[in-house]
Amino acid sequence: MASTPSLAVSAAAAIFPSAADPRRPPPPSVAIVDKNSSYGRSLQAADNGGGGGMEAPLRPLDVQEAMTMLTEGKAVQSAMYVPLLHRCVETGSLGAARAVHGHMAKTGAGADMFVATSLVNAYMRCGAARDARRLFDGMPERNVVTWTALVTGYTLNSQPALGLEVFVEMLEMGRYPSHYTLGATLNACLASCDVDLGKQVHGYAIKYGAESITSMGNSLCRLYSKLGSLDSALRAFWRIPEKNVITWTTMISACAEDEECVELGLSLFIDMLMDGVMPNEFTLTSVMSLCGTRLDLNLGKQVQAFSFKIGCETNLPVKNSTMYLYLRKGETDEAMRLFEQMEDASIITWNAMISGYAQIMDSAKDDLQARSRGFQALTIFRDLKRSVMKPDLFTFSSILSVCSAMMALEQGEQIHAQTIKSGFLLDVVVNSALVNMYNKCGCIQDANKAFLEMPTRTFVTWTSMISGYSQHGQPQEAIQLFEEMRLAGVRPNEITFVSLLSACSYAGLVEEAEHYFDMMKKEYCIEPVVDHYGCMIDMFVRLGQVEDAFSFIKRTGFEPNEAIWSSLVAGCRSHGNMELAFYAADKLLELKPKGIETYILLLNMYISTERWQDVARVRKLMKQEDVGILRDRSWITIKDKVYFFRANDRTHPQATELYQLLENLLEKAKAIGYEPYQNAELSDSEDDEKPAAGSLKHHSERLAVALGLLQTPPGATVRVTKNITMCRDCHSSIKLFSLLENREIIVRDSKRLHKFKDGRCSCGDFGALL
Repeated sequence: MASTPSLAVSAAAAIFPSAADPRRPPPPSVAIVDKNSSYGRSLQAADNGGGGGMEAPLRPLDVQEAMTMLTEGKAVQSAMYVPLLHRCVETGSLGAARAVHGHMAKTGAGADMFVATSLVNAYMRCGAARDARRLFDGMPERNVVTWTALVTGYTLNSQPALGLEVFVEMLEMGRYPSHYTLGATLNACLASCDVDLGKQVHGYAIKYGAESITSMGNSLCRLYSKLGSLDSALRAFWRIPEKNVITWTTMISACAEDEECVELGLSLFIDMLMDGVMPNEFTLTSVMSLCGTRLDLNLGKQVQAFSFKIGCETNLPVKNSTMYLYLRKGETDEAMRLFEQMEDASIITWNAMISGYAQIMDSAKDDLQARSRGFQALTIFRDLKRSVMKPDLFTFSSILSVCSAMMALEQGEQIHAQTIKSGFLLDVVVNSALVNMYNKCGCIQDANKAFLEMPTRTFVTWTSMISGYSQHGQPQEAIQLFEEMRLAGVRPNEITFVSLLSACSYAGLVEEAEHYFDMMKKEYCIEPVVDHYGCMIDMFVRLGQVEDAFSFIKRTGFEPNEAIWSSLVAGCRSHGNMELAFYAADKLLELKPKGIETYILLLNMYISTERWQDVARVRKLMKQEDVGILRDRSWITIKDKVYFFRANDRTHPQATELYQLLENLLEKAKAIGYEPYQNAELSDSEDDEKPAAGSLKHHSERLAVALGLLQTPPGATVRVTKNITMCRDCHSSIKLFSLLENREIIVRDSKRLHKFKDGRCSCGDFGALL
């Protein structure tokens, strides 16, 4: 019968080539544990009683020797199976573990508790939780290590609830857990987000004096910090008498994930150094992240120098976080230098560069720089596609956000195709970014198609789609989708209600808006913020009910901000209620507004009503607040080439044709009701070309639209991005251009998206305030 067990391990021998190939260096031998364990007792018995000539030598064996003895059919000590099972764990070979188990069953070694526990651990770490549980249930004897292996294994196999059940079962059987068991149970509580049970385990640890053990304290810090209870994590942290690098790093990392705890995280890092604990690469990565949140490049450079001092400068996570800090601070040249020097760049490195450029688009000093950074992100993504690295879901979500910001539809469609090819389209994060991209580019049908094809949806996806319908002037669809969201059991947040109330505002649905406003407060316990109030005010203003708008402000008691008072000024003026318009203007000026467009709005109103003292007052305040000048910029992308325009720009090679086309279109527009409206103070920088005396000044978006009409095929949609709000004159004229040319024209300005079609605009003619 000696040949049978040797056949049973033949599969295992195939998995472990080192057992069959003596030329490979053997792994380290297995050390003998203490004599009180079952393993130690078996060796001691063999030592005392001896054995036949076929017995295994009484010394530690490596994997190759153990496999050789098994395949030769020699009688072996049960502990010899342990290094083989360790190798199964290292290689993740379930088949080899089962083969070793078969040999153990033939030789009776499975009765040894120490070896059986090792097999339970091997099964769990190879993903065979059922096999491990079956073996565990059949064991005649179990110790605390066996129970701990089962709890740990369930957590590793994403079944933390079963691990917690095992822990409860252990206590019910009168077994006492060790601090390792308690630590494993806390990890299961973390994985199942069960902070209440975690607190009970914490109480048990206090009762039996295990809380002060370093590893136990580390588990408690990790549990509380990850589940949003940083105060509890800190209390557990300060109770640990001997803190190691893991302890400090756990708390510093927790602070790095909370923007309000940046100073605390940096303070802990200093305390760590003062305590004589040497940080590792994970600590430095978290500290660099804190510097990035604080946007403190000087401190980041000190941390970078410290990483050189302790030899961590070549560690990839440290290099990634350093590079990302430089990028966040706008030091793009230095960030790019670090990036290009990395020979071991991972997909995380590439993602940091792409997402970093995406984030600093908003902090650019002007729109030209913002678009330049967006193009750099697209270039890095192109280089990534050409490398051996493969984009992941974070890559696609980041680059789609860049396409959204730039209204780069063609690039977005290409990336959409790549997500399908790579299989990442099924990911909810990527699909949500895709829905948002199509919405921002004015393609509501494509956004809806992507939304309907999503296998799973989060509240972010629902909110994005509701917002898309609202921006595209489809309020009924937005309201219907909100009700479907509720029926699906998805809880809306405050941003969802902003989109919903905006849709009600567009359609003038007063009763519905008030119903949802009350629902938000009473049913979902969401306190209104200024954006919710702003939607309600916009609704009353759109309907011409400006008195009701002021009554709403008085009734609710909220303080309008600059945007809301601006909306009231424009609305009251549009509906002819100049008394309330002047009152709103005075309230607006009390806030000392920062936006140049706000001052232009006020100047237009005061000049048109010949209130010259107010004109002087506004100009004086503009000078005091140093608001600068209004820079009018627009972009249009045609066949992967971007064209940039300023007000009255004549630098384009086809400038003559552009102006001629505009003159012809404006003449036709006048015949169907267009009346030019002259805005005040829409001046640009001094170096911008000025219109000749008596000539009509064209703002940048009108020139960009004209180029789109000239260079795109008949019937194609024209898409333009503008850096400030459209003025009334351009809004009125482009609306008629869409009718005259039978084109869909999309202009996304700084406030909203305007979709012009058949002489109408998706904003309901409420989007142009100047």
